[in-house]
Formats: sequence, C-alpha cells, structure tokens
Amino acid sequence: MIKKGFTLIELLVVTSFIGILAGLTLSSYSGAQKQARDNQRRSDLNQYRNALEAYAASNGGKYPSSGGAGACPSISDICGTASFSPFVSSCPQDPLGGERLYKYCADTTGTIGTPTSYKYRLFVHGGLETSGTWVVCYDGKAGKTDNTWGAVYAFCPF
Repeated sequence: MIKKGFTLIELLVVTSFIGILAGLTLSSYSGAQKQARDNQRRSDLNQYRNALEAYAASNGGKYPSSGGAGACPSISDICGTASFSPFVSSCPQDPLGGERLYKYCADTTGTIGTPTSYKYRLFVHGGLETSGTWVVCYDGKAGKTDNTWGAVYAFCPF
C-alpha cells in the first residue's frame, strides 16, 4: 500500500518559499508607502506656494515675514496669522503627524506674517523619507537637495 502525502522536506521548502515571497512583498509595500508620503509633502508645499502667491498678489508683491534674521519658523506659524489665513483653506501637516515640519524662510525681518519680503523658500525640515530635502523657491523653482546645512539653508539652491 502506497501512502500519499508530502514529506517534511517538501513542506519546509514550500514554507520557506512562501516566507521569502511575503518578505519581498512587505519590503516593496513599505517603500511605496514612503514614496506616497513624500509625494504628499511635495503636494502640501505646492499648496502653501499657491497661498503665498495669492497673499503676495494682495500685498503689493510682498510675501509674509518669517520673523527675525535667518528665522525659518514652521509654516503653520505663518498659516495661523490673521493676515495669511484667508489665503489657505487649511494648514496641511506632515503625513506622519509632525515628525517632519514644513518650514518657511523669508529674506527680510519683521513681525511674523506681515508683508515685508520679496523672496521666500519652503522646505521639509527633516528631509524626505526616501532621501534629500524638497525645497520650493519664490521664483517657482522646486527640487530635491541633499540634507546638508548649506544645501537646505542656501536661499534658493537652484
């Protein structure tokens, strides 16, 4: 009489193969999630850019001040001011809930939110999850820089 079934070796091989496939699937899924969150960050900065352009159109071409010399506060600090809030319906936050901040830097000093600047840059403080830092400039240029101090804090590195 012949017994039908699988040997222990066959079961181990199939189980190992399924484990490898599951591991590969999860690692690619994780990478896709990071890319999706980075795309959301780029989109959020474009929303802020549109709001800043609308603000400037109503204020003689001037963008809001970011505060003191070299100050780069969170854009939510600007977004919450009474002078800026009419230009943005909501203040987008980082998809991970504040792990990374959207920063705003103007080229002049003054009270946060007052129209004093003709130049600005926005960037993701803490960088993108995939690599680099996304920067949006007053002149419409946007792109990825490395995470070094000089590249991120240069006024507009493009």
